[in-house]
Amino acid sequence: MLAVRLLRALYLSCFLLLLSHNSWAIGAEPEQPSDLINLQLSAGEWPPFLSEHLPHQGVVAHLIRDIFAAAGYEVTFNFLPWARAYHDTANGKYAATAVWMLAEERTKDFLYSEPVLSEQFVFFYLKQRRFDWQQLTDLRGLLLGGGLGYSYGPAFDQALENKVFKMSRVGSTEQNFRRLAAGRIDAFAEEISVGYYTLNHLAPELAAEISHHPRPLLVNQSFLLFPQNAAGSAQLLQLFNQHLQQFKQSGRYQQYFDRLAEGGYQ
Repeated sequence: MLAVRLLRALYLSCFLLLLSHNSWAIGAEPEQPSDLINLQLSAGEWPPFLSEHLPHQGVVAHLIRDIFAAAGYEVTFNFLPWARAYHDTANGKYAATAVWMLAEERTKDFLYSEPVLSEQFVFFYLKQRRFDWQQLTDLRGLLLGGGLGYSYGPAFDQALENKVFKMSRVGSTEQNFRRLAAGRIDAFAEEISVGYYTLNHLAPELAAEISHHPRPLLVNQSFLLFPQNAAGSAQLLQLFNQHLQQFKQSGRYQQYFDRLAEGGYQ
């Protein structure tokens, strides 16, 4: 009987150890203490990084939520039009807004976190039409698609101003894919994960016809923004940065984006 009891105790210990390990695995929902402080954050729709309709509300929402949970906060995301998310958070309605590229004019309203997301913009093109480039002058004479109000980096903007190529802008990535398939533009730049998410979900009939060039046009970073005028922003920023750094050092940060690459946020 003693041997049986010892065997049962050993089994229970192994089970609890395995359960504890799995609670930290990406995709599992760790049990959180009930006394977490709630934080209201704003965000815009940007699948697969941020979306009200995706598992965990997208990979970036999942990451931010878990970072704050490690710091003792429970995050609620409020999905809004981007301009409203910016305005309302700058005026203190939300504790932070996710996620934004660095822009000088935003620093008067917000404190920037350490980089949360690294984005890679590439050119998408129609497979039946040869497309290659190594430098911006290789795009001479082309008509490129783009998004309304987007900058694709200072060098690109300068080449556009110098009329190395022309650009036609529309309001959505899906529109650019459809214009590409119809031969109305020669190529267009988009963040690679955003591009393929849009292609596979909103224009899947075009997916076999379209590819991307492996050379990045722009590698960019995005940040969580905390309102300058809110009393607790500096402390929240410090806590967030501290735990974000811990996630990166431990390798946990990369697990979220590995899962994204495996289709885990579809």
